Amino acid sequence: MKEYSKSKLNRVKRGANRAVYDQEEINKIIDAGFLGYVSYTYDGVPISIPMAYGRIGDKIYLHGSNGNRMLQSLLSLETVSITITHLDGLVLARSGFHHSVNYRSATIFGTPKKIEDDKQKEIALKCVLDYMIPGRWDSLREMNQKELNQTLVIEISIDTASAKVRNVGAIDEPEDETLPIWAGIVPIVQKAEAPISDEKLAQNITIPTHVTEYYEKHK
Repeated sequence: MKEYSKSKLNRVKRGANRAVYDQEEINKIIDAGFLGYVSYTYDGVPISIPMAYGRIGDKIYLHGSNGNRMLQSLLSLETVSITITHLDGLVLARSGFHHSVNYRSATIFGTPKKIEDDKQKEIALKCVLDYMIPGRWDSLREMNQKELNQTLVIEISIDTASAKVRNVGAIDEPEDETLPIWAGIVPIVQKAEAPISDEKLAQNITIPTHVTEYYEKHK
C-alpha cells in the first residue's frame, strides 16, 4: 500500500478518522467520475469551476480554449488543486445536528504544465473523452490542425493528495436512539437514461456499441 505523505497542505484535520491517503484508493475516487472542481484566483477573487478531466498514471488532464481565463490562470501558479466528490447517500439522523451525507471526496494538489506537442495533446484529449464514455474517441473523426491550435491542454501532476470517505449510518446521541423518530440512509446514485439520437442523423446510423454498453452498465 503506497500512501501520499502527510503535510500541512494535504493533511485532513476535521474528521481525520475519515481521511484516506492511499494512492490506489484515491485513484479509484478519481476514476469513478469525470467532473472535478478546479480552484483558481482571478483579479483577487477565488473561483471554483467544474471541469471534465482524465487521468493517465499520476497526471490529470484538463482542456479548453486558448482564451480560457481559468486555464491561463492555472499556468501562472506553482501549485493548483482539484476536488472530485461523489455523493452516495443522505444520512438522516434523529436530530438536525447529526444529519449528514455519505460521500467519497478527493483533493489533488499538483503542478500545472501546458502541453505543446500535438501528439501529446491528442493523447490527453482522448483520455478526457474516454473518461466521459469509454471508446468514444475512436468513433470520432480526427481533429484537424485548426482545432488543435485552438485547444489549450494542461497536464497537472498529482504531487500529493488526500481523500475523505463517509460510508456509515446515522450517529446519534445515545439518549436519542430510543426516540420515536425515523433515522437511516437514503442512497443516492447517478444513472444513465436511454440514449437519444440527434435529429439530424441519417436514418441508417444506429447507436454505437460503446454508447449502448455504457447505458446498460449505468442505467
